[in-house]
Amino acid sequence: MKLTEDQKKQVAQWVAEGASLSDVQRRLKEECAVSITYMDVRFLVDDLQLQIKEQPKQSEAVERLAAAKQEGESARSAPSPGGVVVVMDTITKPHALASGKVTFSDGETAEWMLDQTGRLGLNPTTPGYRPSQTDIVAFQQELQRVAQGF
Repeated sequence: MKLTEDQKKQVAQWVAEGASLSDVQRRLKEECAVSITYMDVRFLVDDLQLQIKEQPKQSEAVERLAAAKQEGESARSAPSPGGVVVVMDTITKPHALASGKVTFSDGETAEWMLDQTGRLGLNPTTPGYRPSQTDIVAFQQELQRVAQGF
């Protein structure tokens, strides 16, 4: 993988603006026509001596998701009446048809994945966490709505 000096400067600017490793990977592909693995992005950022900024706290993330929905971004949902927020990954996890994150009404988060057989899996951030039945239903509805708009 060879990047030009201009591309390296662009990566540094994206990171300075708060881009995550996934964001850098996606933007390199979309804006520079450079396909690069996630691991190579990690090495690139390290080689350029850049620091990825920490992700925003949960409440800030929920506010940003609501704002993104109002701006028409289709990969995210605003909080449902039950308070569930669904985000679809821009770059899908390996072995998945779709993947993303969900924030439940009680503030707990989980990663979700739809596998190639159509099974939906949840991996909660807090070990042993089980969302309420109401949140599960709201999650499934929001996921369906987000997936249709993607």
